[in-house]
Amino acid sequence: MKSYKLTAFEATGEKILDEAFQAENDNAAKEIGEKLLTEKNLLEKTHRCTSPSGKLLLFHS
Repeated sequence: MKSYKLTAFEATGEKILDEAFQAENDNAAKEIGEKLLTEKNLLEKTHRCTSPSGKLLLFHS
């Protein structure tokens, strides 16, 4: 399992989510990230999900 980082921001730049989670691979991490954002009602906020190597898996501004 690898550690992935999910962050979300308000329009002002204030960080409203900063969460690490484990996933088997990048595809699974993308699905988990989208699920977490949906559950927390943050899918339409600025967000990003990055892999351990720094690859950007999800991004919305």
